[in-house]
Formats: sequence, structure tokens, C-alpha cells
Amino acid sequence: MNFEPGTLNSVPWAAIFDWDGVIIDSSKQHEESWKRYAAGAGLYLPDGYFKQGFGMKNEVIIPRILKWAMNEGEIATIAKGKEDLYREIVREEGIQTIGGVREFLDHIRRHGVPCAIGSSTCLANIECVLDTIGLRDHFDQIVSAEDVTHGKPEPEVFLLAAEKLNMEASRCVVFEDAQVGVDAGIAAGMCVVGVASTHPEGSLRGVKTTVTRLDELKSGEIEAWFE
Repeated sequence: MNFEPGTLNSVPWAAIFDWDGVIIDSSKQHEESWKRYAAGAGLYLPDGYFKQGFGMKNEVIIPRILKWAMNEGEIATIAKGKEDLYREIVREEGIQTIGGVREFLDHIRRHGVPCAIGSSTCLANIECVLDTIGLRDHFDQIVSAEDVTHGKPEPEVFLLAAEKLNMEASRCVVFEDAQVGVDAGIAAGMCVVGVASTHPEGSLRGVKTTVTRLDELKSGEIEAWFE
């Protein structure tokens, strides 16, 4: 789809998807990349670090949760090394979409719903995986970690995605699996659908609804939220 800059879309709603845990099941690959980096650098991984960091940028995880570095340069070096390992693992082992993702993306594409990715992961990771899973043409815009100054739970990533889609924030639906992402979507003034892939159903606060598979929803059902 092509959108004329400065002209708001007239379609009823737009979809903005978190990436890890919503479109792809990447927890195994991400956890393995943290372990490989820690082993190679002789660093300690604290208990519970992985779940605590869901939805957060590496620039937050490394100093606040792992406490591996506080200097911006060191943090950037660690983050790059970790993500290099992640892509290496993806190329070695492949990666899978979450159940129902392809079906739902095909469905809303047929209904002309604009789609964007709004993620705390880096663009190189998203590009690598899009090529691996073959869903590149299902997304009109991508907003990644490099595009924002303030990560989730700040709303910047989702507001920028709405802007790129030329959609009012109030007519965007965010699909999220982590509470920090839900909070970001709410702060952006958007409806949020919780995806129960990472956390148990009912544990995400403030969502419009929760699904275990995206294809439980239909475009017409979501459109009715905006009538």
C-alpha cells in the first residue's frame, strides 16, 4: 500500500504489531543469544532476567536488569554483540511465526487494513527474520529501536508508527504480549489487544481483549470498536 504524506487514511482502523512474542516466537533464540554473549564475555546472568526484560530495549536491559555496563559506549557494544549472535542463531536454526499470525495478516490485508511493526528490537533483526519467514509484503511500515529515543512503556514507538501510516492514533490497534507494550499503547491513546503468548491470559492489564491466537479476531469485529 502507498500512502500520500500528510493525508490521513480513510480506512476505519490500522494495525500496529509488536514483533517478538506477537509475530514471531523468538524467546528461545533471544535467550540463547544472551547466554552465548554472557559465556563468551564471562558475565553473570541474574535469575529472572529474561522475563523482566520482555518488551524493553537492550539499552534498558543491560544497565538496569543485567547491570553489565552503565557507560553508553559499552552498552552499545554489548547490545550489538548480543544481536549479532541472535541473527547468527536465526540463520542457523530458523524461526517460526506465532500460531495464527499468517492467517490473520492475510485476512486483514484482504480487508485493506494498513499494518506496521512497532518494536523495541533493532531493524537488522526484523529485516533478517522477515526474509526468513517471508512476510515482508504484509507490513507497510516498520518502526524499530533505532527510530525512537524513549522505549516502551513510553508511547513514542506506536505514535511514530501511526504517523508513518498516516493514521490517527485513536484509530490504531496495538497487538502486544508484554505489559510495558500494553502501557505504551494505552499511553498513545490506542486500543490494545493482548496476545497471550508470553504471559498467561488475563495477566495483561488495560487491554481491550486478549487472544491466544491472532486469527481469533476478524477485521469486522475490530472495525466495530470504532463505530
